Amino acid sequence: CQANMLLLVVLVATASWSYGFAQEIPVQSPISITKFQKSARMTCEIQILEANFDGTIIHWYKQKEGEAPERLLFFSGHKVTVERGFQADRYIVEGSSVQKRCVLTIKDVIPDDAATYYCAYWDPHCDRSPKIIKVFGSGTKLVVSGKLCVVCVFSPPANSEILQKKLENQTTYVCLIEKFYPEVIRVTWTDDEKEVTDNVVKGDAWQSAKGDDDYSIASWLTVPAENKDKKYYCKYEHEEQQASLSTQGMFHLLKMDFDLLL
Repeated sequence: CQANMLLLVVLVATASWSYGFAQEIPVQSPISITKFQKSARMTCEIQILEANFDGTIIHWYKQKEGEAPERLLFFSGHKVTVERGFQADRYIVEGSSVQKRCVLTIKDVIPDDAATYYCAYWDPHCDRSPKIIKVFGSGTKLVVSGKLCVVCVFSPPANSEILQKKLENQTTYVCLIEKFYPEVIRVTWTDDEKEVTDNVVKGDAWQSAKGDDDYSIASWLTVPAENKDKKYYCKYEHEEQQASLSTQGMFHLLKMDFDLLL
């Protein structure tokens, strides 16, 4: 397949089929949090690629929020070609034919590197199908933590609480976590130390209306009325801090080590 053929972008998160041939969607870790001036490392795995991995051209794209994606570089035969406009010596690409993995490393990250990075490859069956398809991974969001300062400080959540609304046949709990930085945070609900995924709504982090750097997030759990006395936990992980809130007894942040709850 020629790189200058028609590009049909496929941005999906699970494997799909095209004209009778399986397409392997590249697997990427969703988030990379890297401190200012450190190195960011992002992986791209294509496990069932039939073609010779060493002979496959792997493309990397960079997409900043609100902008169109642009190709950063491509990797073929252990050779890296960086597009114009990017500083070539900051990018290292390694490929493993055994693991069928391509690793992109960005050195000395700066705030402008914050973006979502997609790896992609041309469908090897394009010569047997009427459309030319470039298959994209789901992307890795690079968050550059720390600011341009002598001493960079992370801000843990300043407030955490669970709100409750009871209806006739169900109860809804809202886990509200406020004023933290950077924006990446993992929030989960558990029941008897098992993660609850049914009837859970996870909102996106939003920034303070005051225009500062703080973020907040909310997650909702709805349970049937017969479970109103059951204890659930809202747990969060942010940078190096981990904590939990309970739906019973205490409706504020529990000051205990996260590991004690496992």
